[in-house]
Order: sequence, then C-alpha cells, then structure tokens
Amino acid sequence: MSTVPAAENSPAFDALLDYLKSSRGFDFTAYKRASLARRVEKRMAAVRVEGFVDYADYLEVNPEELDQLFNAILINVTSFFRDEPAWEYLRHETIPMLADATRDGRPLRVWTAGCASGEEAYSMAMALADVLGRDAFRERVKIYATDIDEQALNEARAAVYPEKRVQLLPPEVLDRYFTRGDAGYLFDKDLRRAVIFGRHDLIQDAPISRVDILSCRNTLMYFNKEVQIRILARFHFALSDTGTLLLGKAEGLPTQAQMFVPIDMRRRVFRKAAGGAWRDRPGGLNRAAVDETNDRAPASRLHLAAFGAAPNAQLVVDASGRLALFNEDARGLFGLAPTDLGRPVQDLELSYRPIEMRSLISQVTDQQRPVTLKEDVEWSAPGCEARYYEVRVVPLIERGDSQVMGVALSFSDTTRAHELQLQLDRSKHDLEAAYEDLQSTNEELQTTNEELQSTVEELDTTNEELQSTNEELETMNEELRSTNEELQTTNDELRQRSDDLDHTNAFLESVITGVRSGVVVVDLELQVIAWNHRAEDLWGLRADEARGQNFLSLDIGLPADQLRSGIHSCLAGEQEHSEVVVKATNRRGRAITCRVSSTPLLGSSKEVRGAIVMIDEQPTSH
Repeated sequence: MSTVPAAENSPAFDALLDYLKSSRGFDFTAYKRASLARRVEKRMAAVRVEGFVDYADYLEVNPEELDQLFNAILINVTSFFRDEPAWEYLRHETIPMLADATRDGRPLRVWTAGCASGEEAYSMAMALADVLGRDAFRERVKIYATDIDEQALNEARAAVYPEKRVQLLPPEVLDRYFTRGDAGYLFDKDLRRAVIFGRHDLIQDAPISRVDILSCRNTLMYFNKEVQIRILARFHFALSDTGTLLLGKAEGLPTQAQMFVPIDMRRRVFRKAAGGAWRDRPGGLNRAAVDETNDRAPASRLHLAAFGAAPNAQLVVDASGRLALFNEDARGLFGLAPTDLGRPVQDLELSYRPIEMRSLISQVTDQQRPVTLKEDVEWSAPGCEARYYEVRVVPLIERGDSQVMGVALSFSDTTRAHELQLQLDRSKHDLEAAYEDLQSTNEELQTTNEELQSTVEELDTTNEELQSTNEELETMNEELRSTNEELQTTNDELRQRSDDLDHTNAFLESVITGVRSGVVVVDLELQVIAWNHRAEDLWGLRADEARGQNFLSLDIGLPADQLRSGIHSCLAGEQEHSEVVVKATNRRGRAITCRVSSTPLLGSSKEVRGAIVMIDEQPTSH
C-alpha cells in the first residue's frame, strides 16, 4: 500500500530550503524538519499560499516576506530569569564555586548562545552582579551573547524593554537594574558595558574559547541529533576545564555525546568531562636525517672482499644483461663458476630457476625502483634440503645520473622464519580447535550477552526517542507561546478598537439623541440604519421596529412619493443636499407641516454609503 510522504520529506520542501540557502545564505537543513515545515506552513497560511513551490514563487515576488519567514523559523521566545530553578542553582552553587576557584582575580568569561532579544544575557549579568557585587562584576566579567538573528540582536543591543516584558521581575530587581523611560525600561548601563553582542552560527562559526559558564537553553532542540553532537563538541572545546554548561529544561545530552558530566540533571546543569579525547591535537612525525658523503673510493679489492663476505647470496647484472658479479654464497647456492662471469643471464639456469629473473630485471630497469617479492621463494641446492629466500632486486644508478648501470639481486635466507610461520600456523590451527570447544561452551553466555546488549540498545534507543519527543514537545510549546503572544497582541488591539468603537457609538448616539429634529439614516437600499427619539415621538414607531425596514415603505404618515426623488438624488451623488416641505400626519393623527432634508452619508473614502434624512416639524401659522 502506497503512502503519501510527509510535507517535510517532499522534494518541493527541499527545493524551498535550497532557495533560502541561495537567496539568503542560510542553511536550514540542520534543523528538525518537522518543526521547520510547521513554521513554514504557518507563514504560508498567513499569506494564503498553498504548496511549497507556490510559496517559493511568492518569496521571489515579495522579498519582504523573507524577514517574516525568518522571524517565524527562528523562534525568539524568551524572558528574564526563565526557568527560575536553574537560575537559583546558578546563584547559589555555580557562581560562588567559580568565584572561589578564581580568587586570583582572572576574568570570568560567560557565553550565552542563542540569546535572542537579550533577556538571557542580561539575566546572567544580574545574577553575577548579585553574587560578585557591582565593582567585581565591572572588573572581571565579560559576557558574550550571540545569536544568528540580526533583528533580535539589534533589539538586544538597545537594552530597552516594554513594561509587558519586565512585569514578572520582582519590584526590587526592577528598581535596582532598570531605569524607566519614555520608550520603556532601560537596562543598567554599567552592567550593559560588560555584555558583547554578536552574530554567530553555532554550526559553522568557530566557538568562543576559555569560557567559564556557557548557557545555551532551548536552542539545541531545534537541531537534528548529528548537529547537536557537533555543536556539543564545539561547546566542549569552548569551556575551560572547570567550565559549566547550562541547557534548557527539555534538553539533554545524546547518548553518543560523552563530553559532559551532569551536575544537576533536573536543572540541566553539566560540567566538562575530564580528558582530551574531544580536542584536536596536531601531531607530526619525527624524521631522521641521513647525512650523505661525497667521498667515493675507487673500486678495489676491498670492495670485492666486502661484496664477497656479504651474509646473503648476491648477484649483479650489468646494463647489457650479463652476469657481472656474484659472491661466495651465490656461487654455492646456484652452482656458479668464475667462467660464468660475463655470460648473458638468459643463458644461465638461474635466469628462470628459482624465479623468472629476466622479467624482474626488466621491470626494475624500466621503473628504476627496487622490487621485493611478496612471497618467499623455495630453492633446493644440489644435495641440500629445500630452503626459502626473500628476493630483492635493486637498480644500480650512479649519483647524478639517470641511467641504470645494472641490477643487484639479493637472496636473504628466511627458512627459519618460514619454519616459525609454519609452526605458528599449526599452533593457530590447534588453538582454533581449542577455541571451537571453548566457543561451544561460551555460546549460551554469548547469546545472553547479545540479548542484554540488545536490551541496552533498545533502552538507549527508547531514551533517545523520549529525548527527541521531549524536545519536539518543548519546540511545539515554544511555538504555541509565540502564537499566544501574537494572539494576545491582536486581542489587545481588537479590544482597544472595540473600546474606541463603543465610545464613538455612544458619542454618535448622544449626538443623534440630542438633535431636536427627527433623524433617520438609511443605506443604499433605503433600509433604516438609525432612528432617533424625535422620530419615535413624531411617528410612534420605535427604533427596533424601524431598523431594517424600507424607509419609503413605512406607514408613518409621511408622503413617500414626495421624498423619493430627493433621497435617490443624494444616494446617486447627484446633489449634496435636498430639501422639501410636505404635509404629513403625526402619530396622534394631527396634520402637520414638515421640512424634510436629505444629505449623503459618506464613508472613509468619501464614497456614498447611504443618506441622512432630517425631519423638522414646522410651526402652524394662525
């Protein structure tokens, strides 16, 4: 049965990510694809676009949407002293420990990675100032706050926050570290100087080094597992030997990452593991230099004597393929005689026994480099047992010349090593037989170990899955918080507009009620929209009875035919004012004279939305 692939696994989604990488130089492939697809689909719904291909086209036509998309993907949900238990541990355990360990007055370096709009970095500054004191903080502390979102970093650098963002801070903290201004609450300038903001990509950029406290909370959970391990390796490099790592409440360390040791798992506080296995250590090879000498003695009987006394059988073949030299061992091994000197090698038995010598000589001469046969050569001298030899063929080249003068062949006796190898093989065979017996005995134990290993692996896998699920839930929680904040802002705006509308309606109602004339407002279809108290008093028809009725069809004692023309002229925009005096009958059945004035009802764009009809009862003359 075929299944439809998830949106994040579709080729169209990959094409969209490639477009974002090429257009903005940002690679989102390291992010968890399910969460990434949800954020993209949220923006697609906001701009009413269906399909990743159509959204890529929309981005090309509307480049300003890229900023909105990046803000949606890089979820900047943060607050001051978020997850208070972790900050309490930092104040009472981590910072005092660091202060005791650095009584020499060396600087304290702090890195808040993924700082968003700065609340995390300023919370760290306040916590350090509370424990160390302001003077020591100014002298010793440097806080490096980094993020990949430039817009969030600009907001952090300004250090000004609206009342809504600081309302959860205790009043004494707000008074101590903030100054209220027209734009909002400004963070303490003395502490602000110790905080350095900068753009930093956790995946690609080099880490900050020699850090005492590294806070990266609710950031790793957006990346896939491989990238998490890579970032944690960079954090391990960044931390000093006594450094402390703080993660988010839903974040943990992958099973494969053994770089940190938990100090307080519930609060997600870790310390750097001992050992340097995670550091890159440059290495090199020590090479011995060989001094060469230019002193060369002429060929003499001393050379020949040394050649003849060599411990291995040696032969020399000149460039013309003739046997030039052989030592005593070679003579005894191959049955050579002095008369063989100067003879072509191909005429000698040793040219093909024990090895095919001619092809080796040709190969070494052409390539001008030594050759050693990989397998030992077996040879039996007359009247002797078989022995084994390692054959090495070396080209003879005079210094400063590229021409091969000849070829030297040496036959090193490896019989003893060969026998030892045979004995070793026999011992291995016996040992293998013993191992087979032992293997039979250990099979049940092995099976049990494999089952236990399988169980451990399943538990590790389950733990990874639970961790991943926890991170995914926390990610969705962050997204929901972001959405809730957006909805809260929208609700506040709607509530304000509703209040403004209520005030406007009450104002208009008061104005219409206070007018001594009968006021009737109709739409383009002549349906009654408004009907004031004076109109009720004149015609005996309540406002709720009149609304929605055709004004000219109301049986109220007004001659509709005489009013129709003037009202239609106003609705058509042909005139701005129409007035007519008519005879009418009021709600008491008394004949009255009315002046009926009609003016257009205009909308915000000056278009005609209806008409305002004012009815004034004229005094009767006696």
